[in-house]
Amino acid sequence: MGQTRRTAIAAIIGPALALSMTQDQQENQQPIPIPNAEPDVRLPNGKSQRDAIAKQQHEQSLKDAAQLVTLSEQIRDELQKAGDYVVPFSTVKKTEEIEKLARKIRGRLKS
Repeated sequence: MGQTRRTAIAAIIGPALALSMTQDQQENQQPIPIPNAEPDVRLPNGKSQRDAIAKQQHEQSLKDAAQLVTLSEQIRDELQKAGDYVVPFSTVKKTEEIEKLARKIRGRLKS
């Protein structure tokens, strides 16, 4: 009967003890500082410089995306007018512009 009682107590206390240990560990953890992280600089108007840069990059990405749409529509129209075996040189130039814009947008999104 003694072994059964110990097993029952261990079954009750074991999970509670484990839970309290994980809570203690979580409370004692300090946030890990990010190496080489610069403090957030404030602009003269009081706004965060990081937020201002992010907003400007977002607006520029929207402009570039709109230009991508315009260029792709122009390419589609030129290809429809050109015929089966002819590709205008301006179309090739526009595809290069599309590639450059796409790289710029991707670079802004990754940073």
